[in-house]
Amino acid sequence: MANAQEKTKPEQTEVYTPVPKVVSAKAVLTTPPSDANVLFDGKDLSKWVMTNDRDKPASWKVANGVFTVNKQGGGNIETKQSFLNYQLHIEWQVPANISGKGQGRGNSGLFLASIGKGDDGYELQILDSYQNDTYTNGQAASIYKQFVPLANPTNKPGEWNSYDIVWTAPTFNEDKSVKTPARVTVLFNGVLVQDNTILKGPTQYIGDPAYRKAHGASPIKLQSHGDPSEPLSFRNIWIREL
Repeated sequence: MANAQEKTKPEQTEVYTPVPKVVSAKAVLTTPPSDANVLFDGKDLSKWVMTNDRDKPASWKVANGVFTVNKQGGGNIETKQSFLNYQLHIEWQVPANISGKGQGRGNSGLFLASIGKGDDGYELQILDSYQNDTYTNGQAASIYKQFVPLANPTNKPGEWNSYDIVWTAPTFNEDKSVKTPARVTVLFNGVLVQDNTILKGPTQYIGDPAYRKAHGASPIKLQSHGDPSEPLSFRNIWIREL
C-alpha cells in the first residue's frame, strides 16, 4: 500500500465537479454554552501545544482577542486535551489583504482528530473560497480530498467565518479493524455543508484514504500550511463533549 501511495500523484485525487452553489450567509457568533470547555477565550493559548513537540506551548500570536498563525517556523498547534465525540464551534478569518490563488490563498485546516505529527488526521479544509477557484474537494468546508461541501457560503477576505461541527469518532475492533467509521456534520456560517458525512478514513494529500491504524481519543489540530499568503486568524473556540 505504501508503494502504491508513493506512485500516486496529488492531482489524481482532485475533483472539480460538482461546483457547490454560492450562497450568502454571515458567521454565526455564539456565546459558549454553560457546559462548554472554552479552548480559546481571547486571552491566551494555554490549552494548546505544538503538534511536533507537545512539551512546548503553542507559539502562535495572540492579540486583540484573536490568535494568528505563526508562519515563522511555528508549525501546527493542537489541543492539550484529547476528545472522542463532540460539538465544536470555531471562527476564522482570512485577512483582507490576502494574496495568491487556489490552494495558496488563505490555506489552513481544522483536523477534527489529530492522530500523529504533521498533517495526520481528519481535515476539514479552511481556505479562502470567496471567488477563488480550486478543486472542489479541497475548497473551504470540504473533507479534504474526500467530500465536496454542499454549498459555498464563504465570506470575503476580512470578514469572519464560522464552523459549527458535530464529530463522531471512529471505533475499532480488538483486531484494529474498523467497527464504525468517523462521521461529521458541519454548518458553515449557519449553512449545512456536510450532512452526517461518513469519512473514508484520515484525509490524504496523495492517494486514497483508508483506516490504516486504530486510535482512540485525539487532540484537535490547526494547521500552519506554509503558503506565501497572509496568515489566518481564529477566535471564539469552544467544545462540548458528547
